[in-house]
Amino acid sequence: MLRYVTDFPAPVAQRDNELLLTVKASAVKNLDKMRASGQHYSTQNEAWTAKVVGGDGVGLLADGTRVYAIGISGMVAEKALVEKDILVKLPGGIDDATAAALPNAVMGSALALRFRAGLQQGETVLVNGATGVTGKMAVQIAKHYGAGRVIATGRNEQTLQQLLLLGADAVIPLGQDATSFADRVRQAHGQHPIDVVVDYLWGPSAEGILQALKGDGRASHRTRFVTIGGMTGDTIILSSSILRSTDIQLSGSGLGSWSRAEVKQLITEMLPEMFQLAAAGALKIDTLTMPLQDIEKAWDMPVAGGKRLVILI
Repeated sequence: MLRYVTDFPAPVAQRDNELLLTVKASAVKNLDKMRASGQHYSTQNEAWTAKVVGGDGVGLLADGTRVYAIGISGMVAEKALVEKDILVKLPGGIDDATAAALPNAVMGSALALRFRAGLQQGETVLVNGATGVTGKMAVQIAKHYGAGRVIATGRNEQTLQQLLLLGADAVIPLGQDATSFADRVRQAHGQHPIDVVVDYLWGPSAEGILQALKGDGRASHRTRFVTIGGMTGDTIILSSSILRSTDIQLSGSGLGSWSRAEVKQLITEMLPEMFQLAAAGALKIDTLTMPLQDIEKAWDMPVAGGKRLVILI
């Protein structure tokens, strides 16, 4: 059970690579909730103990420099330990909530598009589950990276329409029956062959997309399908005939799949670029903010409309 505690000891830097950060904001992600409950695959070998939650955040170093950092200790706290080599100095013009919310969405979209899918100029991208925070980011970053056409799927009709203003060229609602959904994807694929699928849902919609891409024995278009999340199911039924009849590449993007070189590039190049875009108003992310003392109430509070909950400290 999550508790707001006021008398815990402040962390103390014990190694040369550790710095003490005065935290100003930390976003609450599904990853944080799953890790805190021991349900995420990255915690399978950890002993469950009480801990300060929050994997990353925004704050001030001792000299007043404002940075984004990944925590050694939990970041939903007044003070946190961070690694001095995993910091990104923030530009002016970006608020704490946006700066705290942006990186996880970038990790869940840009790394997949750039390193797993190898997105090329002019290609067609389908974002499955685009009405969530990271899906909305994927639509924008796909266009920034040169996608010629972006197709967005999702259940929230209002947010789907908003995605047309963020760069999506077409939308396919997920509320229809499975056959109709697959037919819509098949039709879209016939008009503009889908080069890349970035998938946040897995489950039935992923099955429908793969079925829609299935070939008929003739030479088929190559599609790179990258799974990033399993919001609607952790497993699917995948027919061998789909893989045998289609030039399709399946891969995943998440903790453990990224190389050290890719993570370094994320920190040194990709995040600084995305922070600059957000500061200039060219990259949008919606946030809902709550103060630290309300963390118990905020933790399980439903946050609708593709917004990211950010705890302000």
